[in-house]
Amino acid sequence: MRILVLGGTSFIGRAIVADALGRGHDVTIFSRGRTGTGLFPGVARLTGDRDTGDYAALAGDARWDAVVDVSGYVPRHVGQAMDALGDRVGRYLFISSHAVYQRPCSGPGTDEDTPRRAPVRDTEELDESTYGPCKVACEDDVTARYGERATIVRPGKVAGPYDPSDMFTYWVRAAARGGRVALPGDPAQPVQVVDARDLARLVVRLLEDGRPGAFHAVGPEPAVTLGELIETCARAAGTEVEIVRVTPEAGAVPPMFPLIRHDLASQQRSAARARAAGMPATPLAVTAADVLAWDRQRGEPPLQAGWSPEEEQAVLAAAARTA
Repeated sequence: MRILVLGGTSFIGRAIVADALGRGHDVTIFSRGRTGTGLFPGVARLTGDRDTGDYAALAGDARWDAVVDVSGYVPRHVGQAMDALGDRVGRYLFISSHAVYQRPCSGPGTDEDTPRRAPVRDTEELDESTYGPCKVACEDDVTARYGERATIVRPGKVAGPYDPSDMFTYWVRAAARGGRVALPGDPAQPVQVVDARDLARLVVRLLEDGRPGAFHAVGPEPAVTLGELIETCARAAGTEVEIVRVTPEAGAVPPMFPLIRHDLASQQRSAARARAAGMPATPLAVTAADVLAWDRQRGEPPLQAGWSPEEEQAVLAAAARTA
């Protein structure tokens, strides 16, 4: 297949391009050309900028069997891409998000037919209140334009090497230090992360099979709690941990603390449709070990999420004083 990836050099897009190439497909990357310039030598690259609406590189008579839209966040991004491509693509696969669903989640095991939030088209300022509704609008526009040639993939939290969010890396690194690990949440909280490589394998498989519709990309399998996830990360690092549940009084808790969620049902969505379509289930221990190796190879830079090691030690000390 000839596959066009809109945004194929950072994390999810990178994993999709790697999987497609590994399967023998002919891939073209459309990106700003600012990151990953040394990746995938020999792969055709087109340079443009979705923020400024520069899609000139997509003009012409080139055709692709499918396009994977990794970098569409607002309806303008998607609409301009579709206008530029027209009917020169067979299938349009849009990477969406679980943020499209109404809140709170209606219950454990919800599937892709769960009611979504109302679409939003009048802003490009993305925050907790607009990100999901903008993705809803993008989904609707893709489906309206391409019909049965539209495919929607809604990942949960994606984990793996090259993850810029640090949300999973935080726990891998904390567990690798061993000893007491501060957790400002419930260790019994269910948690769903999906390995980026499993997500990529699902995406390429959906293109190969020409499957329309929406698919959850969630994991791990079997399901785990947040406490079990931390312990799995420790085993992958060869360490032992003691999880210490701390209260907000023990230290300031950053908003959106890594993997902690209060809507527990949102962490128990069904992956049945994606599994039936061929999404694999990389063991969580493998994901943790690979993230640990990658993090060490890059020199363990300061993380953008959670507490610093010094902050965590202060929180643990405060928790001990109030125990």
